[in-house]
Amino acid sequence: MSHQDSPEPSVEAREPKLSVLSVENVIARAQHLIDSRPQGEYPVPWYIEASHIGDLTAIAAIAALAARFADQQILIMRDFDAPRNLVYRAWTRPELVKRWWGGHRAEVTIAEIDLRVGGMWRYVMVGKAGLEFAFHGEYREIVPNKRIVSTELCDAMPEREAVNTVMFTEVNGRTSLKLLVHLASKQDRDTVISSGMEVTMQERMDLLEQVVRSLR
Repeated sequence: MSHQDSPEPSVEAREPKLSVLSVENVIARAQHLIDSRPQGEYPVPWYIEASHIGDLTAIAAIAALAARFADQQILIMRDFDAPRNLVYRAWTRPELVKRWWGGHRAEVTIAEIDLRVGGMWRYVMVGKAGLEFAFHGEYREIVPNKRIVSTELCDAMPEREAVNTVMFTEVNGRTSLKLLVHLASKQDRDTVISSGMEVTMQERMDLLEQVVRSLR
């Protein structure tokens, strides 16, 4: 049989199947590409190189995956005029967490942090009306000064578990903090948002900024 008569490969044979490893590799390549993007320069050469190695397609794939879970997630972002080691310290030291995690509406009376994979954290705060609220979770992934993944549950609602991923990125001495909260369903996400989370998180981030400034 000549080359011209060779049967066309099936769609299944032409398209590689995705695996957990391949998705992780795609994410790693896309993150490297994002990190290497020039700041304030003419970006065309960067796009050409990215297109050549296929990572623009990778970024599109990641965006599609993110969109798939968008109705289960909440993204909080905040920039700090401080290096990320200080922001990370304020996020992970119990004595510092007590100064910001309760916002303006509650006092954190207990902050226990066992900062290791498999370790637990527990915060207890008392509101102005005297009501006590307790939260706890387990650390699943820790990359010092870069990323923390942990679960979060409220003792009063143990069935509503969240998985929190907090990322610390530093550029020119400034730190971008991104907190991605992933819940089990859209209903859980909507319940959390309607509980006043936006106001609480704004208060927390304002106080966190004050704590970070005090560490400089």
